[in-house]
Amino acid sequence: MKRRKLAVAAGFCLSFLLGTLLNVLFIPAFDLQQRRQQQAAGSPSVVPEEAERSSRGDLAQQIRERYQEVLRYQRRQRDRAAAAVPGARLLTRPLERRLMDLAPGRLASSASSERSPANPPAPRATPGEPSAQLELSLSPLRLGCRDIGNVTGVHYLGSGYTKAVYKAVLNRSLAVALKSVDFGGHDIDHCLKLFGALEDCYRLASYKLIKEMILLQRLRHPNVLQLYGYCYQDSNDISDTLTTITELGSPLEMIQLLQTSWEDRFRICFSLVRLLHYLAHSPLGSVTLLDFRPRQFVIVDGELKVTDLDDASIEETSCTSNRDCFMEFPARNFSLPCSVEGKCQSMNEKRNLYNAYRFFFTYLLPHSAPASLRPLLDVIVNATGELHWGIDTTVAHLERVLHLYKSGLYLENTTRTPRSGYRRMPEATIANENYRCWPSYHHKGCLLSVFDVNEAMEICENHSQCKAFVLTNQTTWTGRQLVCFKMGSTSIMSDHDKTTYVKVMN
Repeated sequence: MKRRKLAVAAGFCLSFLLGTLLNVLFIPAFDLQQRRQQQAAGSPSVVPEEAERSSRGDLAQQIRERYQEVLRYQRRQRDRAAAAVPGARLLTRPLERRLMDLAPGRLASSASSERSPANPPAPRATPGEPSAQLELSLSPLRLGCRDIGNVTGVHYLGSGYTKAVYKAVLNRSLAVALKSVDFGGHDIDHCLKLFGALEDCYRLASYKLIKEMILLQRLRHPNVLQLYGYCYQDSNDISDTLTTITELGSPLEMIQLLQTSWEDRFRICFSLVRLLHYLAHSPLGSVTLLDFRPRQFVIVDGELKVTDLDDASIEETSCTSNRDCFMEFPARNFSLPCSVEGKCQSMNEKRNLYNAYRFFFTYLLPHSAPASLRPLLDVIVNATGELHWGIDTTVAHLERVLHLYKSGLYLENTTRTPRSGYRRMPEATIANENYRCWPSYHHKGCLLSVFDVNEAMEICENHSQCKAFVLTNQTTWTGRQLVCFKMGSTSIMSDHDKTTYVKVMN
């Protein structure tokens, strides 16, 4: 695995330096050549005509099904918009012509007799030139092939079953993530072993990327990664390769997240609940994340955002009785009611919610929370773990916790009178004399957020090392003030943006 990733990354950078520009973002030339050599070496010299025809038919069927899925997401948006505005005349726009180039009718390995009259070969578009039709239907995407031509600072981030992801800087100013089909990934590798047709296997895998591109565009929300643009480009022996250009986020590292402040961990959970609430009521209907894992999310400026949507689904499970509505998880199972419409009631929503509980809430919500908020957080964790609540109720309870925390109401039943006296020193700070505490916003000192000065005094009373603290002019996402706690006050110096409180020794 490590050698494959290094080879892909090396080929990417080498091709870029040699001036192949867009080709490196889609398919490293050496990788294609290696794949074709593997195909030739692993394929029998004579393939029975009937077996070959059957293989082509199986692959053609898979591509057709994946293509129809993409069309359903396009149509679902128009259908729901029409239902929301009865009688309105909606302008329906066809898919962009490059997307039509990936239609089942253009299978490289399919016989011409297999092409459906409903899917004739689409006219070829000029390589790298975006179609006006997609610009209309997927507006306001602002980046494309010309911007990728000015790429610098390319860095391989990782890959999954289908996609490879690179970090890059466009136009010397904007850091983005570039996604393309991974030719060393499981999807391509598995398809080649079965069918031995590289271009058609690419087309099959590329529909996942196209589906994700459509969903990123349709699902506009602060906790959905932004799609900036895309580029279709002929590259080496593969026509119509696709690279998507998205917002760049930081990978979600749960071990690191557990070491951050409760306030930041609560923000992650609150971001996730807002996202799931939106997905339950999205313009496409109720959306479930079938591959729900922490690696499918990134953090952008402290906010959690979903980045991987190729395994999302808008289809509610059909049923004839409650026995059909069975959800199985590693730790426990659930049975949901079958509605009169023959659909498992709220299964998409409940699947998302339970995954949020088992991957996020149970680890991040109660741990090191303010004592007065823990009972409320325990109720939330238990209710989502048992699926007693839907997403609407869960959002309401988390919003209540946020209100109590931001307003300082959670401090009402705590002792607010400090045992020690403090001398206030405006426009002053303490340069050194730090000590470490946990959890701190800075690993070399004790930097915490407080609602007011009284809470800062209370924290200082509870730290045996604390002899002073400095109020900074920095605030957290909730508006709370950051305070640096000190173990002494011998290095006081002038600072117009800070105020120092020194404990008066009795």
